[in-house]
Amino acid sequence: MKQISIGKLSALLDYQENAVVSRELIKKATGNVTLFAFDKAQGLSEHSAPFDALVQILDGEMEITISSQPHSVKSGDFIIMPANDPHALTALTPVKMLLTMIKS
Repeated sequence: MKQISIGKLSALLDYQENAVVSRELIKKATGNVTLFAFDKAQGLSEHSAPFDALVQILDGEMEITISSQPHSVKSGDFIIMPANDPHALTALTPVKMLLTMIKS
């Protein structure tokens, strides 16, 4: 029988002071699902990925800059980061987010 998990995503990862922490929930050849927790003012510097990525904000507010265009996203929002477009993330408050990257 396959394992089935049920629970609250935000409960799977705690905030850490002055840090960004992550937990990979699914890793497959076709894509990954990763949970992140950012302390306030923490982020990821500009980078790009060869695959489309969906970000879902579970808690807090963050600024996500895609191709030099800033976007404010908060709890309940989502944003799609297109493949190969440079993007950066900065937490305006403590933030928990789910990143789903599709590799096909």
